[in-house]
Amino acid sequence: MDIEILLEGGTVIDGTGSPSRMADVAVAGNRIAAVGRDLDLSANRVIDARGLVVTPGFIDIHTHSDISALADPACESKVSQGVTTDVTGNCGISPFPIASERLDEHLDLLAGRGIGEGGLELSWNDVEGYAEVAARRRLAFNLAPLVGHGTLRCAGMGLDQRGPTEAELAEMKRLLDHQLDQGAFGFSTGLTLVPGAYAGEDEVVALVRVVAQHDALYATHTRGNSDREFGGVEEAIRTATAAGARLQYSHAAINVPDLWGRASDVTAKIEDARSTGLDVKFDVYPYDASSSAMTQYLPIWVQEGGRDAMRARLSDPSVRERALAEFRSGWFEGIPWHWDRVLLSRVDQPDAWCVGLTIEQAAARAGQDPAEWALQLCLDHGNSARVVLFYRTEEDMTTFLAHPLSMVGSDGSAISFNTRGEQPHPRSFGTYPRVFGRYVREQRILTLEEAVRKSTGAVAQRLQIGDRGILDLGMIADVVVFDSDSIMDRATFAEPATPPEGIHHVLVNGELVVDGGLQTDARPGRVLRRRRTSSSSSKWR
Repeated sequence: MDIEILLEGGTVIDGTGSPSRMADVAVAGNRIAAVGRDLDLSANRVIDARGLVVTPGFIDIHTHSDISALADPACESKVSQGVTTDVTGNCGISPFPIASERLDEHLDLLAGRGIGEGGLELSWNDVEGYAEVAARRRLAFNLAPLVGHGTLRCAGMGLDQRGPTEAELAEMKRLLDHQLDQGAFGFSTGLTLVPGAYAGEDEVVALVRVVAQHDALYATHTRGNSDREFGGVEEAIRTATAAGARLQYSHAAINVPDLWGRASDVTAKIEDARSTGLDVKFDVYPYDASSSAMTQYLPIWVQEGGRDAMRARLSDPSVRERALAEFRSGWFEGIPWHWDRVLLSRVDQPDAWCVGLTIEQAAARAGQDPAEWALQLCLDHGNSARVVLFYRTEEDMTTFLAHPLSMVGSDGSAISFNTRGEQPHPRSFGTYPRVFGRYVREQRILTLEEAVRKSTGAVAQRLQIGDRGILDLGMIADVVVFDSDSIMDRATFAEPATPPEGIHHVLVNGELVVDGGLQTDARPGRVLRRRRTSSSSSKWR
């Protein structure tokens, strides 16, 4: 057996939650060939891992890298922090299925996600076609796709604000079944986002039943949790229970100032659901701010039909007056606007001058009312205008992070360090080093072994990826080598595109994509496909 890489003398944390141990790790081809003390093996490359931690590659369970990874295949922001697989298609938006007759509507829905960059065009219709394009683009890391409800709805019935006909629902179910047959890992909804926000609970249950038939995962960005009973969480639990599906509650957070400090109430609802037999877990990212397109916060009726329809409405003075009145009243079912908490992260020319300012600051410079100025921003730039909202607390976030049912996800994207004047959320550049530096080493919210499990084995088990996520004989060689004493994020909201510290080596499918802290030219990544596996394997804790 030819050993390509031998990692000698590292502290191995295998991803199952088991205690760390000193061991060598040998890689042959794209798999782990041996794990043990003082392996007497020769190798083409020997890496001294003494004093360093060797873990499985981090699997980011909640990302939006569907298009960005294809547009910029080096995927710098992710591999630099040890991520070897991104789970894509979250929040109801995926790049498939695509109905050719509704291509313009699909492009509208995907606006701002990288179509057109690097020569990338929307040239596929399904998971198979998407994977073929990804193979040609030669990615630095892997993608594990979900099917997005919003895209599915667009393919089946367009962007209309209404319920589907029987024929349209049947078509959506057929398309979903086809994507799952092709290897998608599950299905996601974005129920505050257009067009997913137009769907009733019965529609979602009908689609999630298809997911349950495949024993795939249902991940949901729920409707608003602005009520004191956290109705969005309760709807997600009802939906998964009715459909008989496994539930992943996406990017757990409390965005309502009046409800800050009540994260334990959310986790209690999840625990109660598990006690009744529902397979439900959740993910969280380690920041007290979120990010999205500014248009997401407009009244949903304003967004119906896409950008051109929105522009036509907002160009009508009487309609604009109604939209402005509703917009002023708050976002996502009445969360009050605090314009000093809304930071502009991306705005195209000629308004790029306002990137890095809050809406309060930008509106003041423009001599306008903040709500009117923000509404005009949506009219002028559509979905490409993006903001960061500081509407969360670290206390709530750490409650979610420390909970045994949580996993780490970034809600970010694989992008270049050259952000071309934009200031994206630092989660795309620093999520995992931040967990290990701030919340393991400094605050001791998690042990090192538990943080690794939440970032690797727990996610692989959740997605039913049977050959990744733990360091063991025969597993795919997605591996990270880092210094637990120095690992730390350096990405800030002012300077997000800053590489982390402490990541020494990253292997994807057995190839070094980061070597000595520097990214190589290797592009071994691919689109993974789901295969049913037993979740009772003895490898899992």
